[in-house]
Amino acid sequence: MTLSFFDQFMSPVFLGIPLMALALVLPWILYPKPLARWLHSRLTTLQSWGINLFVQQIFKPLSLGGHKWAALLTSLMLFLISLNMLGLLPYTFTPTTQLSLNMAFAVPLWLATVIIGMRNQPTQSLGHLLPEGTPTLLIPVLIIIETISLFIRPLALGVRLTANLTAGHLLIQLIATAAFVLLPLMPTVAILTSTLLFLLTLLEVAVAMIQAYVFVLLLSLYLQENV
Repeated sequence: MTLSFFDQFMSPVFLGIPLMALALVLPWILYPKPLARWLHSRLTTLQSWGINLFVQQIFKPLSLGGHKWAALLTSLMLFLISLNMLGLLPYTFTPTTQLSLNMAFAVPLWLATVIIGMRNQPTQSLGHLLPEGTPTLLIPVLIIIETISLFIRPLALGVRLTANLTAGHLLIQLIATAAFVLLPLMPTVAILTSTLLFLLTLLEVAVAMIQAYVFVLLLSLYLQENV
């Protein structure tokens, strides 16, 4: 049976049971747990240093009210990075290539930032829909455009993450298939193709981390507008 390139994005099923829940739980098992000692392992120390650096970068521009989101957004970024990185291993499934999962992350968090803004500072939140100094004739049009752009934000978050990971996985599979087919026919070209595959894999590792960071960074920017 000939498999499609898109079969790798199908949710895995074993004995009729979807394994999506298992794929989502697995990353939490892999994290090193902090110990009740003064000296930790190198891995735990490196993890703590990375988390502290991320929190400083993301929450420095925010007011104190936005710092309550530090634990949530940091956990989300670590979770997304873990899912993206594990999906680069052979014979694994990447849950973040599913638009439904990414939208499930994006919509509630975006909606929470909007609700916080409407509750705490409704005038300023509504003021974002109409820039200052707008001509009278353009007011209705600009309000409609800004409202549409506001509701497109969660869709953009989910589609950006899904599209980048899906494109990367497809490129890796296409180049790997080409290298496998060319190996008995043109070994030199196959070696060059394998080198390109190795470089692309390194690029995908960077994309996996960057896309998780961008996802959380945009959420923090939406939060900054409403706190």
